Amino acid sequence: MPPPLQSSLYFPMDNPTILSLLHPTPGEKHKNSSNGGALLRMFKLFPMLTSGCKMGKPRRKPLLNHTAATCTIFGYRKGRVFLAIQADPNCVPMLVIELPMLTSVLQKEMESDVVRIALESETKTHKKKLLEEFVWAVYCNGRKMGHSIRKKHLCDDELHVTQLLRGVSTGAGVLPTLNHKESSDGELTYMRARFERVVGSKDSEALHMINPDGAPGPKLSIFFLRSY
Repeated sequence: MPPPLQSSLYFPMDNPTILSLLHPTPGEKHKNSSNGGALLRMFKLFPMLTSGCKMGKPRRKPLLNHTAATCTIFGYRKGRVFLAIQADPNCVPMLVIELPMLTSVLQKEMESDVVRIALESETKTHKKKLLEEFVWAVYCNGRKMGHSIRKKHLCDDELHVTQLLRGVSTGAGVLPTLNHKESSDGELTYMRARFERVVGSKDSEALHMINPDGAPGPKLSIFFLRSY
């Protein structure tokens, strides 16, 4: 049993709403037998990998479906990590956010059996859907890392990653940089996987990485919460 996450003034991980999202959905137990360990190990070995990306014509599906999503964690090795969420690999991302943590910090967290990234919006409104909120407090394994703002428009690097990974459903590796220019932040790395979506309410949902090959390993979950 993994150790409980630390509670904090801003994000109590013993909150029943969040804990309810940790339990698998009826179909998740069958689906969530994983190469998550393999993917996370690949993420830690980025410099040894190369990309085998496929290009394809994107389909525009602006919202997530009720059961799954494609999540991509990417960034330069010495820079900050980005999270992109898509309905499928060929869709325009419906959420891209720069997390307030370095790639090296996330890699260290991935050495544990469970990695939980939580984003909490403190917006006092009911007008937006949860994933449409802009300002988020970000936690990793119970520790507050800082704040992030959802991007309204993708920059060149983010568009570059999205275009390279069209048609790629799962994988991890090193991508060619934009215009093949070297960066002082090192290589451009990525990890992409399918995630099971669990909706707790209009103010809480979670994404749990789907691991298709039955191999045991670390589990990655991403939580979204809106408090009032």
